[in-house]
This record gives sequence, structure tokens and C-alpha cells, in this order.
Amino acid sequence: MKVLVFVKATPNSEKGALPNDEQLQKMLADMGAFNDKLVKAGIMRDADGLKPSSAGKRIKFSDQGATTVIDGPFVETKELVAGYWVWNVKSMDEAIAWARQCPNPMPGEEGVLEIRPTYSEEEFAEFVSSDHSERREELVRHIKGKKESKSKAVPKKRKPARAKSKK
Repeated sequence: MKVLVFVKATPNSEKGALPNDEQLQKMLADMGAFNDKLVKAGIMRDADGLKPSSAGKRIKFSDQGATTVIDGPFVETKELVAGYWVWNVKSMDEAIAWARQCPNPMPGEEGVLEIRPTYSEEEFAEFVSSDHSERREELVRHIKGKKESKSKAVPKKRKPARAKSKK
């Protein structure tokens, strides 16, 4: 079961304000150790922190085909996200158990995590044509191939710079 775990934004995270140096260093160390546990257990697939919504854009769609771009910042801080993880767990109970082990992601403030399961392909099977399923499988193979080739890529060794001769 794949879940997204959202770190909810706070007024301070929306300002781009960091905790004091001591709190920040402790949070980075604690969060690093927590992430290591998630990786070693095979739970974590991806994670990142997000810049404040002032750096973001929203794209609003209408059924008439029009799109509107809305510049951040966005008003409702409690509805915003400051970071996320993608976890692969056996159940929601397992996701909750892992989330309870998370250090406070917002030192000096009340941190909040929100866990949301993703839809599986099986849940849409009765609605999806075989054409669509084949296209999706092709995309997944393509994405996995790119990830594998990036992880196998060895950086090219640079030739040492030659000294220029003086004339």
C-alpha cells in the first residue's frame, strides 16, 4: 500500500523562517536518523521539503478549457504542505506506527502529519480500458528505466588540465 505522508505547513514555515540553530541541528539529526530507519525497513520511497507557497503557483482549470495561473502565497496555511514522504506500507496501521516515531517536523511549534493512501490500479480496473492499462505500464517501464540508468551512471573522469606553456 502506497501512502503519501504530508508535513503540514505552519505560519513560520510559510515565512521561510527556520528554527533557532540548536533546534534546527537537532531536528536535522533526528529526522536523518528517522529517514535512515524508514529506508532500512524498506518503507521510504521518496521525500522532500517544500519551499513556502510564495514560491509556488496554482493552476485552476475549468470545463470550458480555460486555465488560470494563481501566484502564491496562498492564504490558508493550515491547508498547505511543507514537505512529504512517499511510503510503501502493509496497512494504514503500519503507516500510523511509523508516523508516531517521527520527530516533530516543526521544532518549537505544533507539527502535524497527514497520511493519505493512494489509489491502486486494481481499484480502477473496472473503469480503465486495456489500452489505458498498456499505456500506463509502458510509462512505468520508461520511468523505471530512467531511474535505473541514472543510478548506474558513472561520472566521467575529467582529464587533468594541461599547464599552458609560456612563450
